[in-house]
Amino acid sequence: MSRVSMFNSPLLLGFDQLERTLDRLAKNAEGYPPYNIERIGENGLRIVLAVAGFTTGDLAIELMESQLTVRGKQADDADRVFLHRGIAARQFQRAFMLADGIEIIGARLDNGLLSIDLMRRAAEPRVRTIRIDSRETAAATNAIDINARRTQSR
Repeated sequence: MSRVSMFNSPLLLGFDQLERTLDRLAKNAEGYPPYNIERIGENGLRIVLAVAGFTTGDLAIELMESQLTVRGKQADDADRVFLHRGIAARQFQRAFMLADGIEIIGARLDNGLLSIDLMRRAAEPRVRTIRIDSRETAAATNAIDINARRTQSR
């Protein structure tokens, strides 16, 4: 069965990298650890992960380009002998894609919950007018560029 792309419209140009990123995130979507995403105020977000048993030294938060990754790995304690082990202590990696303009404000670990606060900056409209050249002005511009390159190479 062939897969239908979300970005197959000819009006969506250059989104192939975003589609690959979404595919990778979907493949890595494991249920552990459970998490919530909350809206905090007008422009704030909070990601809360349930990481019972993890300390701040067991957790790492990394932002690479627009991907936020949270990793957890606990060291095995050889002195502990479990008669029953029902609390998950496995390593994990959870990734979130952040939109442009989202900044990480901070993170804290409290009562087994890792909270990561995010803030969305107010978007400034970016409008740029593109000059339309005619065939004659384009040819003149190319001639000027060629002459400028010749002058620079001397």
